[in-house]
Amino acid sequence: MFLKNCFSALLLGLSALSCITSIFPAGAAPTKGYLIFDNDFAGPGGTNIQSVIPILGRKDTSDFLGFTVVIGDGWENEAVAHLSRFLDIADIAATLPVVPGATQPLVNSRPRLLAWEQSNGKMPWKGAWRGNAPDLQPPVGPLKEGASLRAISTETAALFLIRQVHAHPHQVTVLAAGPLTNIALAIKLDPDFAALCKKLVFMGAIVDGNLRQVTDSADYYTDFNLMFDPEAASITLEAPFPEIISIGAVANPIRMTPDIRDQAARNPGAVSDYLKHYFRPQPMWDELAAAIALDPSLITSSVTAYMDVDLTHGPNYGYAHAWPEATRPHIGERPVIVVTGVDKDRFVKGFIEAANRMNSHD
Repeated sequence: MFLKNCFSALLLGLSALSCITSIFPAGAAPTKGYLIFDNDFAGPGGTNIQSVIPILGRKDTSDFLGFTVVIGDGWENEAVAHLSRFLDIADIAATLPVVPGATQPLVNSRPRLLAWEQSNGKMPWKGAWRGNAPDLQPPVGPLKEGASLRAISTETAALFLIRQVHAHPHQVTVLAAGPLTNIALAIKLDPDFAALCKKLVFMGAIVDGNLRQVTDSADYYTDFNLMFDPEAASITLEAPFPEIISIGAVANPIRMTPDIRDQAARNPGAVSDYLKHYFRPQPMWDELAAAIALDPSLITSSVTAYMDVDLTHGPNYGYAHAWPEATRPHIGERPVIVVTGVDKDRFVKGFIEAANRMNSHD
């Protein structure tokens, strides 16, 4: 009933928007782009929270519409709390929306994951379900970095996403750096959602990473964002987004180092103190995804392939598969730009500049 009422309200809002947009000339080209960032903002510190820096560390952030939050590396309510606290620390205006989203995957669950492991091998990182976690989301406990008093949006992520793309048709880039549950819900609630976006940039789809699990890192080359909610990933990759960009294994060699941390904390301030205190030497997965969403020219090489997600409950459940035109199965897969090379030096330089700008408020 709650979802039905929300959707009824959404339809009324979309009807009003259609009346407003109908006064503009047919075929008028949009002139401005916008960005929404959907992520599992686990914290404190680490790639999830640091991915905010390339977006909010710019001189002009007027194109940024807000954050939507999903379960993944941590529980959704904890992610909302960690993100909100970082925004407080960074002195970001409370008017910037933080919109709560899915607290569970569409189908997958902790008991299902544990059952899958019995037959197919251990999943090295289980995110919110690691250790002795409960099956369902518990209340938020005390945060290491302190509590936030920031007001959280009363809207839900999928409805926020839908509302924004209807308000700004063909102008909104959706950046998804966690599991794709919120995106899939928006697609299923509104059949026009994907086509009304400008593009989707997502962190995931580590194709051909099996041997790297042996030779480099089983954790870093496990496609967590897709495996956590495979059904949502499949729904998303089959939706008619005008463009989809996948940032997968290309991010793994670009790792947060003490030197990058120290350069990013060159200007004294609250963000510098946060980066120093919660430093993690891990790949800059989500930071790179955010940077590419803002500036696709960071991509130096890519391959366009048809892509979908394996939903059979075997060892490849949740992994992306890519095909050329000649062999694709024609069951809903769509072309995806798979990033294979980036300008690492320019990306790191941009991250450092953005972090220092957040301290100086320049």
